[in-house]
Amino acid sequence: MSGSSSVVAMKKVVQQLRLEASVSRVKVSQAAADLKQFCLQNVHHDPLLTGVSSSTNPFRPPKVCSFL
Repeated sequence: MSGSSSVVAMKKVVQQLRLEASVSRVKVSQAAADLKQFCLQNVHHDPLLTGVSSSTNPFRPPKVCSFL
């Protein structure tokens, strides 16, 4: 029983290794350049850099309304 389970386990390992070997790879330098270009192209849409207007900010402190 342990021999057949060992064969099944090894087949799963081989299948996983084949899957990982077939994945297309990108050089780190190319990925970094692409990421930098994407960030620079979208800098105007980034709320962390441009800020959020108080009217559209869902996390703004609630306004206190008091009647006299």
